[in-house]
Amino acid sequence: MEALSLSIFVIPTIVLTLVVFMYIHFAKQVGDKKNYRNFVIGVAVIAFSLNFIWELVQGPLYEGFEYNWQHISFCALASIADMLMVLILFFAFGLMYKNIYWVMDWDYAKIVPLILIGSVGAIFGEIWHLAHGDWSYAEAMPLVPAIEIGISPLLQFALLPYIIFLSSKRFITEANLEQ
Repeated sequence: MEALSLSIFVIPTIVLTLVVFMYIHFAKQVGDKKNYRNFVIGVAVIAFSLNFIWELVQGPLYEGFEYNWQHISFCALASIADMLMVLILFFAFGLMYKNIYWVMDWDYAKIVPLILIGSVGAIFGEIWHLAHGDWSYAEAMPLVPAIEIGISPLLQFALLPYIIFLSSKRFITEANLEQ
C-alpha cells in the first residue's frame, strides 16, 4: 500500500451519490418499501463482507502488506468502495432489466454480462490505481498477461458480484416482487 491520494476518494464519492439516487429511483417504484430497503441492505452487507474477506486474503499479494491496523483498515475502506461498485452494478442491471428484483430470474443472458462488466471494471480500476500509485503488487501476485494486472483483483470483480447477488435472493420474498 502506497500513500493515499485524493483521487482515491473521488470516484467512490461519485459512486455513493449515484447509489443514493438509484436507491431513491427504485424506492419510488416498489410497493413494499421496507422489504426493498432490507433487500438492498442485504446486498450491501453481503457485498462488504465478502469483499472484506477477499481483500484480507489477497493482502499479501500487495507490496508491503502486513496484518496490522493500518492495512486492515485500508482493506475495510477498499471493501466499502467495492460494496459501492457492486451496488452500482446491481442498480444498473435493475435499470437495464426495468426490475430491481432481476436477480430472481438467473440465466446466461444475465450472468455473462455481469461477469464481463465486472471484469472490465476491475481491469480499468486496477490500471488506474496502479498508475496513480495507490498500491503496487508484490512479486507473489500472479498477473494477467498483456495487461499486467493482478489475477486476484480481476477474479474478485468477475466472480463476487454473481455470488453476492445469488446470495441476496434469500432477502426477497414473493411479496417483494411487486414493483
